[in-house]
Amino acid sequence: MHSLSDSQLPQATWLVVPLYNEATVVADVIRNAVHTFPNILCIDDGSSDDSAALARAGGAVVIQHPINLGQGAALQTGITWVLTYTDAKFLVTFDSDGQHRTSDALRMVQRAEHENLAFVLGSRFLTGEHQAGWLKHLVLAVAARVARWRTGMQLTDSHNGLRVLRRDAASALHLTQSRMAHASQIISQLAATGLPWAEEPVTIDYTDYSRSKGQSLLNGVNILTEMFFAPKHR
Repeated sequence: MHSLSDSQLPQATWLVVPLYNEATVVADVIRNAVHTFPNILCIDDGSSDDSAALARAGGAVVIQHPINLGQGAALQTGITWVLTYTDAKFLVTFDSDGQHRTSDALRMVQRAEHENLAFVLGSRFLTGEHQAGWLKHLVLAVAARVARWRTGMQLTDSHNGLRVLRRDAASALHLTQSRMAHASQIISQLAATGLPWAEEPVTIDYTDYSRSKGQSLLNGVNILTEMFFAPKHR
């Protein structure tokens, strides 16, 4: 892959945005993101509201699942579409609820290019300042510890949805965990590639809206249980 200048990187990147019933915020999320990243793909995962139309009006390409299959399935659909129909060098997984910053995503893409990294994973815990409540922080800290044990990757935040994937790394993903445990599967499959990577400090902007859409403690426990009993990466 030839090197790109910072000015070329946004055009060589596609944002992959899973979308499910986010009509309240998605138009603003896409309009804000498209100023930095002109190529945005939303995968509408069987929404029952106007999410798809609003994302399209905001400037995104939209493909749709006829029924809700879960965020993992939506990401896999989006990754496959970008790899099949574009020549993108980088893919960025990006949430549709307004929690992620395009400035963080752009910095991560630039770091991947400058340091020849196959993937860069966002971490809300590298700076020592984060907005996560203590219970969420505890669940995520345990999840990161389990991920380190299973993969050998020295992670601080294994369930951050902001990720930069170079084309070769994205091609290695074949997600079968359709619900929230897909985040653990992404880490496991990326670890198996042996490709160079890094974590990058990012900010998660929690709002009343995004908190209302967040994972419950029970879901967190279920994710941890799946991580403990999944086959360990060698």
